[in-house]
Formats: sequence, structure tokens, C-alpha cells
Amino acid sequence: MAWHRYFSIIVGWLLLSTSASANFSTCSQYFIHGTPPKLSAASPGRQRELCFDAFAVLYSGQSKTPVYVVEKLNKAQLLDAKGERRTNRFYEEARLPYADRSQLSDYKDQLWINGTAQRFDRGHMAPAGDMPDARTMAQSFSLSNMVPQAAENNRGVWAKQVEKSTRNYVMRAAGDVYVFTGPVFATPLKTLGSGQVWVPKYLYKLVYDPATKRAWAHWVENTNDAKAIGPITYAELVRRTGIEFLPETRPMN
Repeated sequence: MAWHRYFSIIVGWLLLSTSASANFSTCSQYFIHGTPPKLSAASPGRQRELCFDAFAVLYSGQSKTPVYVVEKLNKAQLLDAKGERRTNRFYEEARLPYADRSQLSDYKDQLWINGTAQRFDRGHMAPAGDMPDARTMAQSFSLSNMVPQAAENNRGVWAKQVEKSTRNYVMRAAGDVYVFTGPVFATPLKTLGSGQVWVPKYLYKLVYDPATKRAWAHWVENTNDAKAIGPITYAELVRRTGIEFLPETRPMN
């Protein structure tokens, strides 16, 4: 077994040895009124609930990606995150059955799209840049928090506009802000690697501020040349994804 595989297993177990768990009942604080989103029947299956110290993941063993990831952000957390060193140590999620995990090797593969070979980044759904300390930073590199993301998208429009604008809003907000991030798939489905990790057609990031009761979402196509567009309404995001993210709340658009 290669050294990086040993590292992945060791890091995974160390990070899970205390508060990280496999049930949303232990991290209900990430959800409005403690209530997780309501999913449509079209959501990918074999789902597992994973709690981390700064975010929670609903993971699908069918797509081998998150269905969604949720964070509860505030100004203090982001101020702490500014000084945290990025680790870039990705690891396979030890709490998942082996057959349902995405593997480090999957992301070494490439796809042929319109006659061009394309590689994909391991795209964070809960960003490393939101993590306030070394432990949460390390946990953010679990492959359960990743989707195959077009490289220029991940490092460009997504990082510089979607994630940055979300942080800028949180820094101005009066209190906690709830953020849901995830992939949307479409046919014909593309998969990556021998594990057949589903490649998203679109990515979204929903922002909800309980103080103002306002909600909006960023919606970006998962391509290298994608452009940022104006935010879409909460109702439109629910229509496009089939997920009721705030089932006990009536947000204002």
C-alpha cells in the first residue's frame, strides 16, 4: 500500500476519534430549528449523515459525492479562519463503506469532453477557507466533502466570486448565517475514475440569514468557462434541485 494511502487511513481515523460522528442528531445546530432539508425522490441514494466539527454532510454512496453540505458561519469564525494554514491533505472517508467511498485515485482520472481531455479538482463544498482551526481545516479535506469540479471553475468563478461574496456577506451579518452547498446532476451522466464518481452539471450555494429572513442562491455551471450570474431565489433553487432546504422557514427572497 502506498504511503499516501496509509496517510489517508491514519488521518481519517484520527479526525474521527472525538466529535466527528455519523448521525445528524449530534450536529443539529447546523440546521434551522434543528430540521434537515427534505429531499426529493430523485436525490441520489445510499445516503449517510456525517457530522464534522464545522459542517455536516449528507453523502450519497450512489454518486460518491455529497447530496449537500451545510455550514453555520459567523464573523468570529471567519476571522479565526483567516490565519489558518491550508493543509491540502485529502483523505478517504473512513466512516463510509469501502464500496461507497470516493477514492483518491478516482480524481487522477480525466474525461474527454468535446474532444479535449479534462481533469477535475477535488472541489470543496464546505470551503477550507471557512475553517477556523487546524482540526476543522484537516476535516474539510475528507473526500466526502468533495465533488469533481472543473479546475478553472474551482479556482476562478467559484472561489473568487461565489465563496468570496458569501464570506463578505457573513462578515457584515448581525449573527449566524446558514450556508448549503451542493451538486446537481443531469443526463447524460458523466462519471470519473474506476469508482464512477458522478460529475455535477451545476453547483449551488444557498445563503440564509435568520436575522433578515432573506435567502438567495448562487448557481454555476460546472465548466471551466462558466460565468457568475445574478443570484436566484430560494423558490427557484428548490424547483431546480427538488430539495426543501428550509422546511420550517419562510425565507424572503
